[in-house]
Amino acid sequence: MSRPSQPKPTSADHNGVSVIQSQAHAAPSSSSSLPAALAGLQQVPQLVPAHPSSTGGKALPPSKMKKPSVDKDSDEYRQRRERNNLAVKKSRMRSKQKAMDTQQRVNELKEENERLEAKIKLLSKELSVLKDLFLEHAHNLADNVQPPAGPEGTSPASNNNPASAQ
Repeated sequence: MSRPSQPKPTSADHNGVSVIQSQAHAAPSSSSSLPAALAGLQQVPQLVPAHPSSTGGKALPPSKMKKPSVDKDSDEYRQRRERNNLAVKKSRMRSKQKAMDTQQRVNELKEENERLEAKIKLLSKELSVLKDLFLEHAHNLADNVQPPAGPEGTSPASNNNPASAQ
């Protein structure tokens, strides 16, 4: 089994870039000798920055890059500033309009919510009244219903009651 290659720096420096050579090592065994291990070497040049203190190959974000100095008296600068000022003004107006539209929508929804809550109260009252009427009617019907017939078949009181004939 072979171990991962370990970089071995050389002293060569080409245009600010060092060349590193990697070597693949054979698995160590008790019978292997130094010349046998050297036979399996492979040289692979790699380019790395000569100065490790640099940014590591990463590009700088635009905010960190040095910007060329601009003559504030030039026509190009004035035009860009005017365009930027107009864009900022337009953006702020859109933002204010959006906030006003949102507030108007909030007010409309609040009014609708109040109307719906009033309707719920009205319908709840109506349901309560109708439920009371229903229960009263059901109670009246229960009072008018005769008890079921006894084991003999019919009771003498039920024969004389004109309400039961209906």
